[in-house]
Amino acid sequence: MQKIKEKKQWTFTGKHMLIIILSFFAIIIGVNSFMAFSAVRSWTGLVVKNTYVASQEYNKKLATTKAQHDRGWTSSIDFKDNSLIFSLRDKDNIAIKAKEVKLQVNRVIGTEGELHLILQTNENGDYFSPAELRTGIWNVFISATLSNDENFEHYYQIKVE
Repeated sequence: MQKIKEKKQWTFTGKHMLIIILSFFAIIIGVNSFMAFSAVRSWTGLVVKNTYVASQEYNKKLATTKAQHDRGWTSSIDFKDNSLIFSLRDKDNIAIKAKEVKLQVNRVIGTEGELHLILQTNENGDYFSPAELRTGIWNVFISATLSNDENFEHYYQIKVE
């Protein structure tokens, strides 16, 4: 007579359930942490009051930006010696004249230290305003009304060291 080995039947125990639950929560926490880190790291800090209106104006702003780019316009912002300096040039590197240049400066996160400035023209045709900015990253929004009543708008991020 041959003895037949009886195979022990596998049973689902509390240990198995614990491993499943811990694995599930580890994955959820890991994915949430990654998403939160990515969101904070990539967020520009740009905030609009009404997202619906901003979305309706997006294509218009995109077309205006493309037209300015096609004309060869270049712009830059710099912070030197406690002064913000904005330059707007055409394709021949000639300063573009504006009736008024407004500047809004704020921290990437929060509204601490927010500034609203109207810039003056300097001898190079650039625009400037004194400003005290603490160390860190700042969002700068430029809004210029040009002499032909066309608007120029641009966002920058500057790092003050």
